Amino acid sequence: MTIRAGLFLLLVLALVGGCAAPGASTNPSATPLPASVTTPEAAVAQVIATEPRLTGIAPKNPDAIGQSTWYEVAPASGVGAFVVTVRLGWGDCPAGCIDEHVWHYAVAPDGAVSVVSETGPAVPDDVWPSPNGAGQRTGIGGVATAGPVCPVEKNPPDPACAPRPVDGAVLVFSDAAGTEVARTTTAADGTFFAELPAGFYVITPQPAKGLLGTPGPQSVTVTDGAAVRLDLAYDTGIR
Repeated sequence: MTIRAGLFLLLVLALVGGCAAPGASTNPSATPLPASVTTPEAAVAQVIATEPRLTGIAPKNPDAIGQSTWYEVAPASGVGAFVVTVRLGWGDCPAGCIDEHVWHYAVAPDGAVSVVSETGPAVPDDVWPSPNGAGQRTGIGGVATAGPVCPVEKNPPDPACAPRPVDGAVLVFSDAAGTEVARTTTAADGTFFAELPAGFYVITPQPAKGLLGTPGPQSVTVTDGAAVRLDLAYDTGIR
């Protein structure tokens, strides 16, 4: 290569290198790093991203009577940027709530979320916050059970003969005009929930496989920001 050709090549390389932004990577990561968490609001947002069913939860209000669902945030040294405590309560909450489920989340400065502790029974579907921030979810929920389980009832009752949950029962929800507006299926533990706006509804349980008797239609009125609890009793046919 002549000296003149070598100088030309160096000039081309310099021009190409100058077109790239300083510090730019030729192989950028496809997954950007999480944004740093520097505020309580950002910490709560990371927790909700981990558990979307908490969408709409409100901060704890020490002056509120009967606030069943809330969160509070505290700085965390050595554990993470913040500790987020979340509490969901249900059952006579104006008097303090009969049941509650509490989480303590650690949110690190890089946005990573971990559960430090979790206590309490499983949260019913209707207890999770309403996504629009209006409090608990609005709709109709409850549990479907089947009995009798034993041919002879004992006194005192035998726990082994308690009604069993009905799994896979279909429930149809109709409005005041008789139009079907929702349909749901009971879970393995017999629980169900249909998120519905305020109004009048008729719940019609459908026959369940292996059960002799089906509950009749149930009429309920739903108010905004509240869930109606409904127990449905199927008949096993055991006598």
